[in-house]
Amino acid sequence: MNELLAAYRYTTNNYAQIEKSKRCGCCNCVQIFKPDAIVGWTGLTVQNMDDPKAINEQTAMCPHCGSEAVIGDGCGFLITPDFLSRMNEAWFQRTMIHRPAAKK
Repeated sequence: MNELLAAYRYTTNNYAQIEKSKRCGCCNCVQIFKPDAIVGWTGLTVQNMDDPKAINEQTAMCPHCGSEAVIGDGCGFLITPDFLSRMNEAWFQRTMIHRPAAKK
C-alpha cells in the first residue's frame, strides 16, 4: 500500500494515537506541534460523551488552522515537513492517490 494512503487513515478517529505521540503535524497547513497544543476535538456528542470507545475515536483539530487533518508520530510515521508536504499535496492539492487497478 502507498505510504501516504496508509498514513491518511490516521488523520481521523485518532485520539488514542495522538495520546501516544510526541510530535504531531497537520496535513493541511503543514505545521508541526506537540500533542498538548491540540485543544479541539470532534466526534463526541451528548449521547456518547461517557463512552470510552467514542472518546478514543475523537478526531484532532489542528491548533493552527482548525483542520481535521492531524497525524501523530504514535502511528509509526515520522512527522517531518517533507512528509506533511507530501500528504498535503496528495489530499489537499487535488492530486489524490488512487489505488492501482486490479490486475486481470
